[in-house]
Amino acid sequence: MSGSGLFITLEGGDGSGKTTQAELLGEWLAGQGRTVVRTREPGGTEVGVEVREIVLHHRGDIAPRAEALLYAADRAHHVATVVRPALERGDVVLQDRYIDSSVAYQGAGRVLDPEAVRGLSEWATEGLVPDLTVLLDLDAAAARGRLDEARTRFDRLEAEASDFHDRVRTAYLGLAEAEPGRFLVVDAAQPVETIALAIRERVGALLGDR
Repeated sequence: MSGSGLFITLEGGDGSGKTTQAELLGEWLAGQGRTVVRTREPGGTEVGVEVREIVLHHRGDIAPRAEALLYAADRAHHVATVVRPALERGDVVLQDRYIDSSVAYQGAGRVLDPEAVRGLSEWATEGLVPDLTVLLDLDAAAARGRLDEARTRFDRLEAEASDFHDRVRTAYLGLAEAEPGRFLVVDAAQPVETIALAIRERVGALLGDR
C-alpha cells in the first residue's frame, strides 16, 4: 500500500464535485493535525502541467493509445516525485484522479482493453495502490448540467458525447464493485455536507487503524 502515510484518491465523472470534496476533506484533516498534500493527475508536477495541456486542450485528435501512454507517463513521474515522497514522510495525499480514471476514461471511454490500460499504469507506478478511493457517482446528464452552469469552455474529455460518459460511469461502478474494500461509493447528487460527512467517517476509521 502506501507505507506510513495515507493515500486517498477521488474519482468520478467531470462535474461530480471532486474538487469541492477534496478541499473540505483537506481542511478537516488539517484540523486533525495531519499534514496534507493535495495534488491531481494530470498536472501535479511541472511535467504534468505540460502533459495536461496536451491531453485535455490539444486541438485535433490524439490516438487513444497515445493518450493512454501520455497519462501513464505523467503518472510515473508524479508518483515518483510527489506521491511516494509525501507518503514516506507520513503525510496524507489527497489526489484528484489516479489509475481508475485511466481504466474508466481510456479503457471504457476510448474502448481500449481496460486490463492493458491498468497494467500500463501499474508498471508506471510500481504497483502503488490507494488506501481509499472515493467514487463520487453522478448520472452523466446531471454532471453535464453542472458543467454547463459552471463554465462555457470544455476540455477534450468533458466535450465527449453522452454515451462516452455513460461508459465511463459504468466502468467506475464496475471497478468499485470489484474492490469494495478500497472504494467508498457516494451518491454525488446529495448535499455537499452530507457527502463530506460520509467521506470523513470513512477516513476517520482509516486513521484510527494507524
